[in-house]
Amino acid sequence: MSTDKKEDELAGTEAPFVDHLIELRDRLLYSVYGLIVAGGLLAIYPGPSGLIDLLAVPIRAHMPPDAKLIAIGVFSPFFVPLKVLLMAAVLLSLPWLMYQIWMFVAPGLYSHEKKFALPLIFFGSFLAYVGIAFVQYFVLDKMFSFIQKFTPAAVAATPDVASYVEAILSLYIAFGLAFQVPIVVMLLVKFNLVTLEKLRAFRGYFVVVAFVISAVVTPPDVISQLALAIPMCILYEIGLIAAKWFAVASKAPEEKASEPAA
Repeated sequence: MSTDKKEDELAGTEAPFVDHLIELRDRLLYSVYGLIVAGGLLAIYPGPSGLIDLLAVPIRAHMPPDAKLIAIGVFSPFFVPLKVLLMAAVLLSLPWLMYQIWMFVAPGLYSHEKKFALPLIFFGSFLAYVGIAFVQYFVLDKMFSFIQKFTPAAVAATPDVASYVEAILSLYIAFGLAFQVPIVVMLLVKFNLVTLEKLRAFRGYFVVVAFVISAVVTPPDVISQLALAIPMCILYEIGLIAAKWFAVASKAPEEKASEPAA
């Protein structure tokens, strides 16, 4: 009976392949419009230079007062701020971009799935912001403080702005993705790809995986590696707790009704 009910709910919703392409095109255009608006706002305030200044705060705190980042490349003063502006626009418009993805896949979801899909998307965006903020306001300060202790007195640490921005943005991406661990765990359990019991048993192995990942994606200093591995382990535990609730709460109404009888 439950299968018939699901089939009735989605009956007649199948669209031709061309309609899917048109819908995909529209969602991509809306995403581009969102990026343009976000980029325009950031270009007005704080501006590309202001964004560079914000990124440079953690390292300049460990440099001499009058020291500045240098630009080795001829076009670095032009392209680096644009790169930072584009990345900042993506981050600012992340909920909007995720919403467009949801709007594209929503017609193929059941009503009880739609109920939780949108909150899950925005929760993932929130976790990405938390990961990036964690890098900006904690990891970088501790990392540069650790590195500064090994810098000889005869060496002037004046990093190239291009290489610095590239390293910082890679950390943003790494931590933003790593902080999605609860979402991944919840979806694995929800779609019955892995049971909750197996994920609990995998807990010890995940600790090893977390430290291996942190060693690969972070700079070769123990501070940044621990700063990524430890939160991943904590988020894994949070994901285990949330997965049990999510698997029950996101069940179809007919599945919930059949549980007492079973």
